[in-house]
Amino acid sequence: MSPLRAGCLALAVEAGQAILAVYAQDFAVEHKDDASPLTQADLAAHRIIVAGLQALAPDIPVLSEEDAGMPWSERQKWTRHWLVDPLDGTREFVKKNGEFTVNIALVDAGRPVLGVVYAPVPGMLMHAAAGEGAWLRTEAGDVAVTTRRPAALPLRVAASRSHLDPRTAAALGRMGETERIGLGSSLKFCRIAEGLVDVYPRFGPTSEWDTAAAQCVLEEAGGAVLRLDGQPLDYNRKESLLNPDFIALGDPSLPWRDWLEAAAHG
Repeated sequence: MSPLRAGCLALAVEAGQAILAVYAQDFAVEHKDDASPLTQADLAAHRIIVAGLQALAPDIPVLSEEDAGMPWSERQKWTRHWLVDPLDGTREFVKKNGEFTVNIALVDAGRPVLGVVYAPVPGMLMHAAAGEGAWLRTEAGDVAVTTRRPAALPLRVAASRSHLDPRTAAALGRMGETERIGLGSSLKFCRIAEGLVDVYPRFGPTSEWDTAAAQCVLEEAGGAVLRLDGQPLDYNRKESLLNPDFIALGDPSLPWRDWLEAAAHG
């Protein structure tokens, strides 16, 4: 295992422990300009990860959700960068449902080539590097994870159990027999990587740090994260840090274009 990946694994766990220390207490919740929540845990994890990555690879710039003010004039010069969400799923953290993660990715030429996702409450630690497979860390060592291929009915879809936007509802209507599974944060991608979920359609805003680490894990497990034009989701290609609409698949041979054609008119 490369020193970069080993270092990221250690940092994710260290950040996760700092998050759990806050999680166990009463904590204040602030709100950013976009009304999204912010807690002491987000900031503590951010500080640990950024300092650690700068020590691990001083020549690679770091872009974190909690310090995302780097102008495009600078970012567009980057060939590689770290992309970090110190606490993905702050709303889940505030609800105390355990469905939040620490995400650390290395992006090279627009593609995530290393990804670490750590869910502190269940203690789930997944990691991947381009060409080296996806792995779940256990007490007995790393275990390879692979998606469910071919997918079988009912398709297990990561989608809200209580509310669906019209486009997602239209897509589900074309999938046939489905089972809806509600999950927070990048856990959706991880469950697809493990073969426990099949599809995650996403219409609406997400940010690049929400997806990069888990995309690397899912792709190395045999799945795909595709824009609606069929190209892989990519990074640092434009001034905005928002992702386009996308679909994550455990089995890329699924007829997803047919589903999304319906969604386009939903």
